[in-house]
Amino acid sequence: MRAIDIIVKKRDHEELSEDEIKFFVVGITSGSIPDYQISAWAMAVMLNGMSAQETTYLAWAMAHSGDILDLSFVAPIVVDKHSSGGVGDKTSLVVAPLVAACGLPVGKMSGRGLGFSGGTLDKMESIPGYRVDLTENEFIQQVKKIGIVLTGQTGDLAPADGVLYALRDVTGTVPSIPLIASSIMSKKIAAGAHAIVLDVKLGYGAFMKDLEHARELAQLMVEIGTLSGRNVRALLSDMNQPLGKAVGNAIELKEAIETLHGGGPEDFREHCFTVAAHMLLLGEKTGSLDDARKLAEETISDGKAWEKFKQLVQAQNGDVSFIEQPQKLPSATITEEIKAEQSGYLAMLNAQSIGEGAVVLGAGREKKGAPIDLGVGIYVEHKVGDKITKGDVLFTVYANDAAKLAAARVKLVESVTIQSEKCEPLPLFYGVI
Repeated sequence: MRAIDIIVKKRDHEELSEDEIKFFVVGITSGSIPDYQISAWAMAVMLNGMSAQETTYLAWAMAHSGDILDLSFVAPIVVDKHSSGGVGDKTSLVVAPLVAACGLPVGKMSGRGLGFSGGTLDKMESIPGYRVDLTENEFIQQVKKIGIVLTGQTGDLAPADGVLYALRDVTGTVPSIPLIASSIMSKKIAAGAHAIVLDVKLGYGAFMKDLEHARELAQLMVEIGTLSGRNVRALLSDMNQPLGKAVGNAIELKEAIETLHGGGPEDFREHCFTVAAHMLLLGEKTGSLDDARKLAEETISDGKAWEKFKQLVQAQNGDVSFIEQPQKLPSATITEEIKAEQSGYLAMLNAQSIGEGAVVLGAGREKKGAPIDLGVGIYVEHKVGDKITKGDVLFTVYANDAAKLAAARVKLVESVTIQSEKCEPLPLFYGVI
């Protein structure tokens, strides 16, 4: 078997066999297939696509390019969630401890942000001492002991995906739906969870800009999960405007803490309860979505979710005093309000422009591995559909550099459209697969 033959076969719109895909992935992992051939193959996939079966073979092969965690001896069902990212998406910080506090173990490996804002790990690293580099054994033991873990992916899980993604990032092949789906699902399969809820975003601030492509991606990932013996459900959620109010790192952590105490923005609370309810139903903690929702709400109101979050932070060496006293978390030195220049109704709050403003401030990364400023960010004061009066505060910006603040201000002003006609609020969700 030769790499060139596999490239040509995909170039000519033919379907690859499981053995051919395994051979290619082994070559990616071992380095026996050079970067230029991997890149050529990725472009052929980008242009010609893959069947659901091919994509599943690819996810399996990448998952088995490294270790596969076995969590079956930890609990009958361990759940995980994955979000395709977005502006202000700090859902895991609330949902993971909430679900774990309901008695359903959550084993989650997260990533760092690249693009609009920091990732889950960056937000958690706002807490001094918090470890995001647990070993596989530590991961398993912590799930077993306290029922929750939130850490970074180890290099031993799906290493082929790491090589392939790095090349996709520089060859214009990131948008391939089969490559996105196999990348996500290979890591979820390798991490060992039995049930997975996928939160697939769509809109200005998401990778998938429209419902059609978001549904295609979600359907494919659910098929991969089902064929892999996992119980998978995908939610299609809105990312035309930021989720919640806080966009940044420490300020998003503060908003998550507020939500765990029973507060938080209404849209963010609703999003967290919905995701948690689907996880609880999938994990067989309740017999209906309504019962799952009630259980989630009770677990917030009685303080158990907050106690589980503290337990998580303590288990991973974080300084609990920083979440008990959030004013100790990193903060910015400059605060500025951006106000509405006209009255009317808020018709657009472009999440992409707001996310780009956050990156300009230093809250996100333009290049992989770049440092971020944990204290800066943006507080979004209104939502699409709100009635606005001239002079109302639209954004509160937290910065550490006046020039960066000026550049971010331009992005934020661009993000807003106010019209005279009344407009409807955006939906939180568009469906479930």
